Amino acid sequence: MRLRVNGELRDLPKVDPSTPLLWVLRESLGLTGAKYGCGLEQCGACAILCDGKKVLSCATPVEAFAGRELVTIEGLAKDGELDPLQQAFVTEQAAQCGYCVPGIVIAAKALLLANPEPSDSQVREALAPHLCRCGTHPRMLRALRRVAPSARP
Repeated sequence: MRLRVNGELRDLPKVDPSTPLLWVLRESLGLTGAKYGCGLEQCGACAILCDGKKVLSCATPVEAFAGRELVTIEGLAKDGELDPLQQAFVTEQAAQCGYCVPGIVIAAKALLLANPEPSDSQVREALAPHLCRCGTHPRMLRALRRVAPSARP
């Protein structure tokens, strides 16, 4: 089995095709940014980009992603520079414990790829499925506004 992850074609000779993608990313490829939260694709901690769209990776078998372009939170940075969205999250101190943040950044990135000028309500709708108990939502919205100035209340 082969996967294209973060722009690199990766061979996975010892992976069972029915293994959830999240476990392959974390255990076989060492990409630990996507987190295991609920295992039911309900919390958003396992979000990655697949062909530019947000997908949840904790329950779907890896074989479903063959031939697709996958980007994890680690793949957003280029040449040692954070993606502007990642930098905005840092600048706004939008992470407290950080567990949910990779999935939320991926969801925000997917939104911006689909709509570079989202409204505040579109941002809220895109992030609503992602569970976060730390209460940094206002800072997350400010981070989005840094990269998409039209996302205003």
